[in-house]
Order: sequence, then C-alpha cells, then structure tokens
Amino acid sequence: MDIWTVFWRDWVVLRRRLTKFILSRMVAPMLYLVAFGWGLGRSIQVASGTYLDFLVPGILALNSMNISFNSITPVHAERIYHKSLEEYLIAPIWPPAFVIGKVLAAVLRGLISSAIIVALALLFGAQIAFSPLFLAVLVLNCVIFAEIGFLAAMKISTYEEMGQVNTYILLPMSFLCGTFFSTHALPAAVRFFIELLPLTHTSYLLRGLGTGTAVSPLSLLVLLAYAVLCFAWSCRAFSHLRR
Repeated sequence: MDIWTVFWRDWVVLRRRLTKFILSRMVAPMLYLVAFGWGLGRSIQVASGTYLDFLVPGILALNSMNISFNSITPVHAERIYHKSLEEYLIAPIWPPAFVIGKVLAAVLRGLISSAIIVALALLFGAQIAFSPLFLAVLVLNCVIFAEIGFLAAMKISTYEEMGQVNTYILLPMSFLCGTFFSTHALPAAVRFFIELLPLTHTSYLLRGLGTGTAVSPLSLLVLLAYAVLCFAWSCRAFSHLRR
C-alpha cells in the first residue's frame, strides 16, 4: 500500500502533463533517427541488417537511461529546496516502499518514452525483434538509472552538482557504451572500463535480442547485480535521512 501511494502521487502529476511529456519525448529520438539512421546511417555497413536496426536498440538504452534518471531528480529539489520530502520522512512509511514507488514512477516514464521511440523507429523502417526478455532488459535499465538518480538526489547538496552528474557520468556513457557504435572499436584498455558500466550491457543485450543474435547471460547478471546493489544503497541513503 505504501508503494502504491508514492507511485500514485507521481502518476497523477504525470497524467496531468502526459500530452506535453509525449510530445517533448519525440524530439530527440526523431533527430537521432533522421541524423544517424537516415543521414549518416546510409553510408555505414554493419554485420547484420542496416545501421538503423543497429542504432534503435542503442537509442532505447540511451533514452531509458536519461528519462529514468531525470525523472527521479525532482526528489533532490524536494529534499533540499522545497523541504516536502520531510512529509515522507515523518510519515509511518516503510523506507524501501518510498524508494520502490519513486523508482516505479521513473520506470513508467522511461517505458512510455521507449514506446514512442519504438513507434517512430517502425515508421522509419527499422526491423527489430521484440520479446519478453527484450522488455525485461529495458525495464531493468530503467530501474538501475532511476536508482542511481535517487542516490544522487539523496547525496548531492546543490542543483549545480546534480547537473554535474549528467556531465561527468551520463554524458560519457551516452556516447561510449555501445549506443552508436560497437565497443569492439575501442582500445582494449578503454573497452575494459567501458564494459564495467551498466549501459554497455543494456546496449549489448537490446541489440542482440533485437537483431536475433546470441547474447551472453553474463550481461544480464551484471544488470541484475547493479539493480540489487543500487536498490540496497538507495534504501540505506533514504533511511539515513530519517535518523
């Protein structure tokens, strides 16, 4: 019940802005698909299918990361500026329920945005194989970065520092974690560190599942480990505020 209460509050806010949310989430994917899929993509050859087919899973991984993370960042303003988070802190609510409710709300936003990308990609002619495991990996990616966003909201003290998380963490992952090109093109030393990051494994799994090629169960285990560890850390950070 506590989880539903936290989630419902965020859903009511999203429902009131749903049209604007959907329209705003169409802009970036449309630009990616036109610039990279139709423009640059026509001159790029990949092993299986077209570059557009290669690109769409990477865009899904990238977009779900950004949307899920940024959907949680208002918690930072509630904690630092509005002080409205104190209502939850003094309420008789199970601490993990607050984390789960906020994460689920961010996952919902990430999935809505991903559905928009899928619809646009199909209109552009992409050929992607969808499956329950494909959806599970997408959800898992949303969960991980929503939890990372929650951690940032609990630990960071200023709005400027929240922006730096995007600059120093999300932005490098956006371009290096296999979203636009294979990590095999990177030097071995760089590739070692890149393949420790969750977005790399999400891109790998979505691309493999989407094109029907074999994927390693190890990548799925890595994502599950990230999700569990980040959830435990998020719960601990929120519980610490209640002391």
